[in-house]
Amino acid sequence: MSDKPIPKNKKTILSRLLGNNPSWPYMQRLWKEEIRLHPKRILVIFILTMIMAGLTALYPLVIKRALDMFRDNDPRILYQVPLLVVMVTAAKAASQYGQTLAIQGLVLVVIRGLQKKMFLHLVRSDIAKVEREAPAQLASRFTTDALSIREAMIRVVNAFGDSITVVGLIASMFYMDWELSLIAALLYPIAAVPIQKLGKKVRRASGNMQEQVGKTAALLNETFAQSRTVRVYGMEEREIERAGKSFEQLYDATLKIISGRARVDPIMEVLGGTAVAAVLGFAGWRAAMGGATLGDFSGFVAALLLAARPLRALGSLNAAMQEGISGLDRIFKVIDDPIEIINKPNAISLPEGKGNLKFDDVHFIHPGRHLGLQGLDFDVEPGLTVALVGPSGAGKSTALTLIPRLHDVQKGRILFDGVDLRDIKISELRSEIAYVPQDPLLFDISIIDNILIGKPNASEEEIQEVLDGAAINQFVHNLPNGLNTRVGHGGQLLSGGQRQRVALARALLRNPRLLLLDEATSALDTESEYMVQQALAKLRKDRTTLIVAHRLSTVRSADLIFVMCDGMVAECGNHEALMDQNGLYARLVQTQDLNR
Repeated sequence: MSDKPIPKNKKTILSRLLGNNPSWPYMQRLWKEEIRLHPKRILVIFILTMIMAGLTALYPLVIKRALDMFRDNDPRILYQVPLLVVMVTAAKAASQYGQTLAIQGLVLVVIRGLQKKMFLHLVRSDIAKVEREAPAQLASRFTTDALSIREAMIRVVNAFGDSITVVGLIASMFYMDWELSLIAALLYPIAAVPIQKLGKKVRRASGNMQEQVGKTAALLNETFAQSRTVRVYGMEEREIERAGKSFEQLYDATLKIISGRARVDPIMEVLGGTAVAAVLGFAGWRAAMGGATLGDFSGFVAALLLAARPLRALGSLNAAMQEGISGLDRIFKVIDDPIEIINKPNAISLPEGKGNLKFDDVHFIHPGRHLGLQGLDFDVEPGLTVALVGPSGAGKSTALTLIPRLHDVQKGRILFDGVDLRDIKISELRSEIAYVPQDPLLFDISIIDNILIGKPNASEEEIQEVLDGAAINQFVHNLPNGLNTRVGHGGQLLSGGQRQRVALARALLRNPRLLLLDEATSALDTESEYMVQQALAKLRKDRTTLIVAHRLSTVRSADLIFVMCDGMVAECGNHEALMDQNGLYARLVQTQDLNR
């Protein structure tokens, strides 16, 4: 290979073709990470495409042959030409069918690979990043964006076939009449400049449209999820207006794409008509001068007309490809978003212990908020039941989310059995923690399957123990399929109290070293709460339990109560001691007693 430097003008050409083309990095990455992993599919597509292109290029030659035989009164025209047409058409139809299936198969497997990568990343990503966007907007990455990529890939792969077809037809045209071929070849490249500009506009419009689809889906999801609130508060007209504006914005964004696409075909149509007109004019002048045969001219025009469709498809390729590039951009941004809460290179296994938990000068504030933890200190001895109480915004639930590393502390440290949480392997840390949030959402599977998430290989005795402990047997016999009843999306077919009991049973089945309860009995009626509290009293024995409670009647039996205010511990003691202090805790209890 020569070591001579590339001339400046050649560098410019290369940079325009590759370096400055914003689509190139996406196409290159898609090829490296997904497409080239399927060589057999690619080979099948290549072979079938070559067959199709070759058969299409034969059509003009068959027409030329027929007209030449007609001119010479050749009797073979009665059987030879029809037989050729049938054979070529049948072979092309068969190869086209196989090519379509092969292309669709390749595209779908590539899309599936992208969706799997994106889902895998989101499932393992930091919870703060996942919660940045509405679920419907994240879902649009898997649907709307995937669809735009699918359509663009199909167009790109078909464009390869169209290119080969055009090359074959051009070869046929040059074989029959090189002069007319040169005239046609000079006109079509003129379309490249306006089509390239249109492609850039379509890409911008496509990005806006895909974003708007996600926003519209999020709005609709919010409205339907809050349907009871909408009706009770008479918000129907307000929601209709919000949805109307969103639909209008989606309409405008989609219209921009459609108008960009719509300009491509007319440009190609005009240039195609101009090329045909120029060819006919030149052919007429040449015929008057006694030039080429009728067969040559007819075959050439047939080839020119056959080339019109693939040329138009190639002309509109850039616009379609830019829509797919916009979708790829959004998907790759999700895949490439770095995960911050990960194992350290030297992370250790969870040490032996009984569940000692210590907060040491812990600071954490959610982005965009002013309230949070401002130097939280407390120490929970193994086997104790400790409650965090305080006014709203004191940081109680935030403290709970830091323990399984849903978020990481910004300053200070949390020790679990003497080891900083950040030094422990995440999977091992979480395997010894069970967490029941205030408003638990269940998966749309059966009740028993939701419970078994806590311990998939649990024995019948273990399952029965948690069913009794969480008071699930009280209501499950009234359901159509008992424990095998599906709970619906988010558990919507169950009441709030029933959902909490299922979530509590799931946590108890795990038999964790550390049990985290974020107001886990708030939705229970008095009788069910009493039963659950009695069961918890037994299950909490010899197990460290941390309870966040707003209803202070639920923490009277706690071994230790930390009263939080402004992200710090303001008071500490058991219920009786705190009441004797007559401080913040006593005021909170008195206020709740007065409001009953």
